[in-house]
Amino acid sequence: MNRRDFIQSTGKGLLALSGLVFGPTAAGMKSAAVSPSGIDHSVTLFLCGDVMTGRGIDQVLPHPGDPLIHEHYMKSALGYVDIAQEVNGPIPKPVGFGYIWGDALAELDGVAPDLRIINLETSVTTSDEFWPRKGIHYRMNPDNTPVIRAAGIDCCVLANNHVLDWGYPGLEETLDTLHKADLQTAGAGRNLEQARVPAIFDLGKKGRVIVFSLASASSGVPSAWAATHDRAGVNFITDFSSASVNMIADQVRALKRPGDIVVLSIHWGSNWGYRIPSGQREFARQLIDKAAIDVIHGHSSHHPRGIEVYRNRPIIYGCGDFVNDYEGIRGHEEYRGDLSLMYFVSVNTRSGELTRLKMTPMRIRRFQLARASGEETSWLAATMDRESKRFGSRVELQEDQSLILDWGNAELQK
Repeated sequence: MNRRDFIQSTGKGLLALSGLVFGPTAAGMKSAAVSPSGIDHSVTLFLCGDVMTGRGIDQVLPHPGDPLIHEHYMKSALGYVDIAQEVNGPIPKPVGFGYIWGDALAELDGVAPDLRIINLETSVTTSDEFWPRKGIHYRMNPDNTPVIRAAGIDCCVLANNHVLDWGYPGLEETLDTLHKADLQTAGAGRNLEQARVPAIFDLGKKGRVIVFSLASASSGVPSAWAATHDRAGVNFITDFSSASVNMIADQVRALKRPGDIVVLSIHWGSNWGYRIPSGQREFARQLIDKAAIDVIHGHSSHHPRGIEVYRNRPIIYGCGDFVNDYEGIRGHEEYRGDLSLMYFVSVNTRSGELTRLKMTPMRIRRFQLARASGEETSWLAATMDRESKRFGSRVELQEDQSLILDWGNAELQK
């Protein structure tokens, strides 16, 4: 055992005996969310990474759209269905709208989060105006929108690198379709003003949750997709500068009231690898310090990345893909992109601080989510623990095969 692990294994006990404060534990923060009167002041959010219901998945749903795509190596979305079936067996198409969510539905019902937020990484459209010089184009037939409602989703964040795959008409139809389905959106609009408008949820006595959505150039979003005062697009930043922080802070300051929880859902960074650039990490911390962000919901990576808790506020650097049609596509096997996590983030509405972060390991087979096996769960636990340890957090495997974040050892991070 090295010195650092020894300190971590013994430090809590020694400090407890001496009466010193070591730092907030998950259990301590959880109890602090309940007032002496017994009122629960916590809000639980379901968050996940990219939900890609277009292309191959669209083809197995009840109302498949035109399968024509414009990829260098694939001209029909049905090709992705064929690849998945070659690897994992037949898909009983057409599937029902709840099919893709699989075991995730029972988990959502069991946890019963106050809000369910996804990064919807597809255009919901019949548009044929595909974006030129872009290698991949995702679209889902608007008639398949009930697939999103099947999981009780409340909010679709849209500031990502696929929402404009089928042009400005595709984006406008996406917005119209989702709003007609009573789904709130954030991060995209018919102009800059609309793209910056957050989704706001009034939870009654629990207060409000405000969801901002932002796309970073670092995730491959074309600069031409940035919304302007007279052009549709996404809420976009070119860099992680102080100017970007100040811009976001101004937007938050105009809306946030005492008791509000503010979530920033941001599409940032690369698709593969665990390294978090120092500039990205500093940007995240500045968002908490200067922009009053309570939860940073990061996505773009195709696999989960480490989690940091800074000033008792979670920074999820990369949720990993949640639903996609990648089965059978070779490359980057070491990251096990077929495995994913459901994130249940509980926050104290009085302080804005994290009280609990639970993760449920999942895997996708035949375009359907299922609970991960014991071996897969152990691998995810070890990987998330290793990567989160870099930021002073630990991930612990529970008897029920869920993962719990422990951020009580922040003082030990290097």
